[in-house]
Formats: sequence, structure tokens, C-alpha cells
Amino acid sequence: MSVKDKTQGNLLYWLGRRYLWRYRWQIVIAFIFMMLEGSMFGFLSYMMKPMFDDVLVGGSRTALTWVGIAIFTIFMVRAVSSIIQKVVLTRVSQKTVADIRNDLLAHLMRLDGSFHQKHGPGYLMQRIEGDVGAVSKVWSILITGTGRDVIALFSLFGVAIGMDWRWTLLALIGVPLMVAPTMLLQRYVRKYARRARDISAGLSTRLNEVFHGIVPIKLNRLERYEAKRYKDLTKERIRTSVASSLGQSAIPGLIDVMSGIGILAVLLLGGGQIISGEKSVGDFMAFFTAIGLAFEPLRRLGAVSGTWQIAAASIERIKELLELEPELRDPPHPVPAPQGVPEIVLSAVELNYSETAVLRGTTFTAEAGKTTALVGASGAGKSTVFNVLTRLVDPDKGEVTVGGVRTDAMRLADLRGMFSVVSQDALLFEDSLRENILLGRTDISDARLEEVLDAAHVSDFVPRLPNGLDSLAGTRGSNLSGGQRQRVAIARALLRDTPILLLDEATSALDAASEQVVQAALDKLSAGRTTLVIAHRLSTIRNADKIVVMDAGHVVEEGTHDELLALQGAYARLHAMQFEDEQTV
Repeated sequence: MSVKDKTQGNLLYWLGRRYLWRYRWQIVIAFIFMMLEGSMFGFLSYMMKPMFDDVLVGGSRTALTWVGIAIFTIFMVRAVSSIIQKVVLTRVSQKTVADIRNDLLAHLMRLDGSFHQKHGPGYLMQRIEGDVGAVSKVWSILITGTGRDVIALFSLFGVAIGMDWRWTLLALIGVPLMVAPTMLLQRYVRKYARRARDISAGLSTRLNEVFHGIVPIKLNRLERYEAKRYKDLTKERIRTSVASSLGQSAIPGLIDVMSGIGILAVLLLGGGQIISGEKSVGDFMAFFTAIGLAFEPLRRLGAVSGTWQIAAASIERIKELLELEPELRDPPHPVPAPQGVPEIVLSAVELNYSETAVLRGTTFTAEAGKTTALVGASGAGKSTVFNVLTRLVDPDKGEVTVGGVRTDAMRLADLRGMFSVVSQDALLFEDSLRENILLGRTDISDARLEEVLDAAHVSDFVPRLPNGLDSLAGTRGSNLSGGQRQRVAIARALLRDTPILLLDEATSALDAASEQVVQAALDKLSAGRTTLVIAHRLSTIRNADKIVVMDAGHVVEEGTHDELLALQGAYARLHAMQFEDEQTV
């Protein structure tokens, strides 16, 4: 067996063990009815002998009755068994495909941020929808059709051999000529099927970028440019799809050629034997019907070979993704998360992204229950500190502790359960405001929800919405203003009621009026919590208990607003620059 054959066998084994095994009894039931349907082909071809010899040539009315009833029974059994096995296998198919999609999505969400940086949304959407969709087609063709066709071939060739084994050998004389071309065609189909999936992922990525960036595309007059990029990929997909279709179609075509060679050989030998009286017309018609019926299942099985090559390319990708393990995992022996409001300490933390040093010995303490602000120019490492705290990434060196416990000593779920995050880009789902705030929680009373809405100033604008809290937020919160989206995010954070709050440029994109309302809500949110704030507007953090000034991954200054201004250092220069900008405006 070749390496390629072993690989395909492994894919089938993996698919069966992981997904089909749980539905084995339904498949067994379907297979029984599949055997019934497939075997009817053999019975039908066998009935040609008495129909011609006893009825049409012999003129027996008794034979006419029982042959007619037998043929009717054959078609009835075929109909009933076909319906039952198709319904059962369709259910198994749909449930299996749903299982794969659910597993794949859940697994992809567990993978690290580095994986998602390398693979865009379009690529991952194509894996979940396109690749799993290709597997779905396999169920309908490979499982439903193949089982029936294989059994039909056994029964049909059984009849053919029973009539005359020499005729059967002649009918299959062209089979050896198909082996090498079929193997080459399978490799050809698989190559282009994989390429087609890559292009489809590229198309999904293009669409994702266009629809999410439609405003800058319009403002920069990039419509023609983006349309051309999409059109070029579409042309490439057409080329690969046509090439793949050529390979798929060629396999049944080869079977047709083989069939023609076989039928010609049988006619030359069998025709002479019937003329000489060695064989009856019924013998020949039963054999000819069996072989004639057999070639159609053979063609379908040949087509399945091409379909399997396409599906195998998709199954390989699915298997590769499901076997990827996240680098950031729970420790073997996790430590319980600290209780109460914790202190946060970074000690000599170093982190590199590829060749670039992002944090260089970063050291500071965020005191329990107080507000610590991180300031500095873009690229100073402020957002990376948040990523390190929540273990979206682990540092190369140094130590990060929360409440005296190392972050990498806790379960990820326990660690992240201690944080609430409000960022500049509040993530809202295309659902009602109520669901966007509750996020599936059912343990929140109406009184508690009302309290949160008031504290986050959401109740200030909800009465003006058409359906109140049940109004749709729109795609990414498009039905709300920036300030309203931020207030919804703050309401979420209040409901989470975690001991640590991370604020990442939470008011930087708001106008003065909205900023004032949101800042008031943030002040209520941060009360009694250990709060870390990233802010470019220094005016928003002047009342912080501590300000940490960062530059190129280093902590260069620490202190209160007044203390840092008195130092006349980096913070004072940042403050002076912003003051000059505000004066200019």
C-alpha cells in the first residue's frame, strides 16, 4: 500500500472513530436496508431469464403471473428500503457535519492569539463552512450511494457469473487498463481540490475585508481596486474548479470505455453461442441486464473516487486544525485564584514578538483597590502589558503575579475570570441590547439589571430606542453611537463584578459630552477594584493613584500626576505636548 493510500485510510479511520462511531447503530440499520436495496438489482437481472425463456418464448401464463408479482415486489422492496436508509443516513450526515462544525469552532476559539494573527477570519470561515460543507457532500455520495452500489455490484456480478463466468471475464477485460490512469487522475483531482479550497479562503478573506472596511474603501475610492482583486481570485477559482471537474469526469469516462470493450467482447462470443443453441435468449438477457445494470454503479463509484479526493483535501485541513494544540495551557497542578481585591506585580518582564523586543525588563506594582495608569507613546508596550496579565501571551522572562499568585500557575479560566475589560472598540453582537449586556446569563434579577443600567448610564438613552432594551444593536453595534456602545460595555463589566478592571483607551474616540458621561460611569465601575488604565489623553488619568510612564518596553517614571510633572521628565514632556495641541485646537 502506498503512503498516499495509507494517508487516505487514516483519514477515513479518523473520521469514523471520532464522529461516525457515536451513530454506529443508526448506520447499521441504514446498512441493512442498503443491502436490501442493492441486492434487488441482482434479483431484477435474474428475473430476466424466466421472463424471456418461460413467458416471452415459452408462453406460460402461470409464469407470467409469478414473474410479474416478483418484479413488482422487487421494486416495492427497493422503494421502501431506499427511503428508510436515505432518511436515516441523512440524519446521521447532518448531525455529524454539525458535530464537526461545533467542534471546529470551539477548538479554534481555544487557540492562541498568534494563530489568529496568522489566519484571518476569511480563512477560518472557509474552513468551518467550505471544508465541512465538502465533507457533507461525501456523506450523501460516499456513504449513501457507495454502500448501495457496492452491494448491487456483488449481487449483479453474482448473477453474471452464474449465467457464464467466461462472459463475465470478457465484460471486465478492460479493468486492468484503468488502474494506472485512475491513480494519476485521483492525484490530479486532489491537487486541484486543495488549491480550490485555498482560493475560496482567499475570496472569503477579501469579502470580509471589503464589508468591514467599506467606509475607508469609499473614502479612498478603492472600489475598482478591490473589485479587481476579487475578480482575479474568482478567475483563478474558475480555472482550478474546471481542472478538478475534468479529473472527476475522466474517471467515469474511463469506466465507459472499459464497458464498451467488455460489451463488444461478450456480444462476439455470446451472440455466436445463442445462434448455435448453446445458450438461451433468457441466459443472455439475464447476463446482459446484470452487466448493463452493473456499469451504472461502477460509473457512480468512479465518480465517488473523484469526490473523495476533493473531500479528503478538506478532511486533511479539518484534522490538522483539530490536532493543533494551544501553546498557552492550564498548568498540570493549578493553584486556586486569590480571593478579594488583589495587587498586581510585574517583575523584570521581557517579551519579544519575532525579532522585536516589546517589553524589556518591565517592572511595576498596581496596588490593590487603586487605579494605576499606563502612559507612553504608541509602541511603548502598554497594550502588551494587558495581554501578559490576561495570559493572551506569556513573557519570555520575568514574573507576573496577581494577589501573590503567578498568572501561569492558575487555570486560564480562573485567571481571566478575575478581569473585566472595557476597550476603545467595544465588541457588540448583532442581537438585542439586553442580550449584549447579559451575554446568556439567566441569574440576573430585573432589579440588579436596572441598577447596572443606571450606574453605566445606559438608562439615559434606552427610552429613546424603538424597542427599549430589546432593540437590536446592529452589526458590531452600528445602531448605537460610540458613547452608547461604551456604556453597554461598562454595563457588562459591572455585571461581571470582577476584582480587576482593565480600561484600554475607553474614552479616546468620544466627543467631550460623551466622554464626560462615560468617564462618570467608569469612575463608578473602578471603585473598590484594582484598575489599570491605558490612556493617551492625560487629562483622563490625572486623578489616578499612580501613573506608570513607559518608553520602548521600559518603565521610565512612576508617581502621581503632580509628582511626575515636578520631575520635568518624560511625563512632563508628554503633558506639555498635549497641552500645546489642545491650545492650538
